[in-house]
Amino acid sequence: MKVAIGSDHGGFALKEVVLAYLTELGHDIHDVGCFVNESVDYPGFADLVCEQVVKGDADKGILICGTGIGMSMAANKHAGIRAALCSEQYTARMSREHNDANILCMGERVTGPGVAEEIVRTWLSTPFEGGRHQRRIQMFSTL
Repeated sequence: MKVAIGSDHGGFALKEVVLAYLTELGHDIHDVGCFVNESVDYPGFADLVCEQVVKGDADKGILICGTGIGMSMAANKHAGIRAALCSEQYTARMSREHNDANILCMGERVTGPGVAEEIVRTWLSTPFEGGRHQRRIQMFSTL
């Protein structure tokens, strides 16, 4: 699977953990940054990941900042993006099954590395159920 990933400085360390885990799982990864642990503005990185998902250059995207809140807000402004802030496996699974989330958001300051790996594994492996959920998604999404 093609996965675009981005973070700001507050999510940089967790992004590095997730990158290594995605590589271990054999995914095709496009890291849009940030590439150093210095203060940067998260909306630009959200834009880069969302652009790849909307254009079809990536199947899914992952965004990480300090809490995940800013990234999810910045991502959800894009037409066709359904970004979900997940802090454990249940919300990760449900965001895929019921909401067909195409962007996973996490917060480095609230999610440890082991839990983040579980979230990523669950999120990437859970299919969308469709059915009644598709009708609901069409009510708020352009994809």
